[in-house]
Formats: sequence, structure tokens, C-alpha cells
Amino acid sequence: MSGAPPSDSFARSPELAVRRILDANLDRAREGLRVVEDWCRFGLDDRELAGECKDLRQELARWHAPEWRAARDTPGDRGTELTHVGETQRADIAQLLQANLCRVEEALRVLEEFGKLNAPDLGAACKQLRYRAYALDSRLLPYRRHQQLRAATLYLITTPTDDLATSVEAALQSGVTLVQYRDKDSTDRSRLEQARQLRDLCHRHNALFIINDRVDLALSVDADGVHLGQQDLPIAVARRLLGPQRLIGCSTTNPEELARALAEGADYLGVGPVFATPTKPGKAPAGFDYVRHAAARCSRPWFAIGGIDASNVGEVVRAGARQVAVVRAIVAADRPADATRALLSQLPPVTPSKLI
Repeated sequence: MSGAPPSDSFARSPELAVRRILDANLDRAREGLRVVEDWCRFGLDDRELAGECKDLRQELARWHAPEWRAARDTPGDRGTELTHVGETQRADIAQLLQANLCRVEEALRVLEEFGKLNAPDLGAACKQLRYRAYALDSRLLPYRRHQQLRAATLYLITTPTDDLATSVEAALQSGVTLVQYRDKDSTDRSRLEQARQLRDLCHRHNALFIINDRVDLALSVDADGVHLGQQDLPIAVARRLLGPQRLIGCSTTNPEELARALAEGADYLGVGPVFATPTKPGKAPAGFDYVRHAAARCSRPWFAIGGIDASNVGEVVRAGARQVAVVRAIVAADRPADATRALLSQLPPVTPSKLI
């Protein structure tokens, strides 16, 4: 074996090794919690989440025995030389938070297991702390969903077609990161089966999956959210049913509807129809004036929608849209992958710096 041999004290004392493991993982868990706490405090301005992080840190500090600190041997720790390229850079805040939450959860599991050897009370405590860390992770899920929502420039809305899953998967493979399942005519049983299939595809490709209209279906398949029209459930009612973790979108056709949806707490808006579309028969186009209005007034994510395809998306972007939603332009295309790439090539990308 290459390299210097381990210290004599380590080689002679498994108990000392366990103390070092407990010390290292108490530090690791507390450090990860501090990273998350600072973002909750300064980034999200969320006193409750920051307080939970602080409580977890203080609880762990209570267990940090002096004899475990005394066992620390940083100069002789071969692990300090180990690194991985994935640890040197984070793409965005969501990835940074996820890495540190995983660090906390893993450290708590190590503490739970090694605590069973000579500190069973610590092992039992860390088991409960680990469950609290999982709950913290879940409470931060809405933030990660919002980050994905802001980064999604192309929103695919489905319509019933032969082999829909194949078209959706082609779009996902070509860069779509937000999909809405929309089917007004099938039976509930059929919708449930199709929604589950599409949800699995979306989550496999790290894309958000939204259900049109149906809050019950969104909950049944664990979708990322629901999209509501002006005649659907009020946003406040949908929020009570869905909870704070899931996204709620709302279709709007004029400035008054836009203002009301924002006031009621919609996470994102549909703005249109920009052009006439068979998806909304008899609905007069809202045109570019409404797109320009949304661009000037709406700070939340919004998607221009209605008759948009690769031939006219450039005009929509020039009117101020940065995110667009399409239906037939992808699902009715002969080659959905090519159609997706043609649309994405004309949309300005959202960089990670814009998400912070």
C-alpha cells in the first residue's frame, strides 16, 4: 500500500476511530445545516425555516462531547486529500441546497449507526433528527420547483394524440423541462394511467409535471402542480388542497385577469392567446399588446401561449416574452424532437445567475 502508514494511536484503537467518526460527522452535519440556514435567512427571508436549521444545529452541538473533539486529527486525516469534480462547482442555489441537505442527512445516518456502539442515546436522537432533516428538505422543495419554473423557457402542453408518451419523451430529450398534461375528454381512469406515465417520464428527465384543471388528479399522481383556467377552482381553494409545496398556474387573457391572478397567489401565468388557436375556439387573440403589458408588469414567471410555433416565436420574443407555451407545435409535429430544438433555438436561455 502506498503512502505513509496510519498513526499508531489509530491502528491500536478502534474506539478512537469511532470517536473521530462521531466528531467528523457532527461537524459535517452542523456545517451543512449552517449553509442551508444562511440561505433560508438571507435568501428566502424565512424566519421559520432558518429557525428550524438553527434548532437542529444546536441540538447536535449538545451531543458534541469533549472527548470526541479531542480525538480529532486533522493533519493525519487522509480524507482531507479526497475530492471530486462535482464538489468544486454548483450550477445554482437549488443544487447547492440539495448538496448540503444530502450532506446533513448522510452525516446523521452515520451518527445514528456509530452511535449504537457506545452512545446509544446519540443514535436514537440522530434518528429523529434525520426525520426532521427530511422534513426540512421537503419544505424547501417549493423553492427548487420555483427555480425550475423560472428556468423553463419552453412549456409543452399536451393534447390527446396517438402515442403521446413518445412525443413527450422526444421533447424532454431535446430540452423541454416543463410539461402539462391536458385531456378534456378521456375517462378518469384513462387520465390517471396517462398522467402517471407522463409524470414518470418528466421526473426521469428532471422536468416539472403539471396537471391541467384537476387538483384531485395532481394529488393522485404526485404532480408538481396544477394549471387553472378562469372557470376552474379559485386559486385560494386549490392552494388549500395542494398545500404550499406544489405550483399553481393560471390562464389569463387580459390585464385585469393577470392582476387578479397575481393578487390571489398564482405561481405563474399563461398570457394569451397571442394568435388564434383551435385549442381555444372562438377566443379572440389577445395579441402583442397583452404580451408587452405582461413583460412590463409581471415579475413572476409567465408564458406567452396561443398559436405559437417556430415560424412566429421570434415575433413573440421581440414583443417581450422570455417563456412560451406550445401545444400542436410539438405534439402534432412529424418530428417532435426537431420541432422542440427549433423553438428552443429562438428562445433566450435563463442563466443560473438570474435564478438567485
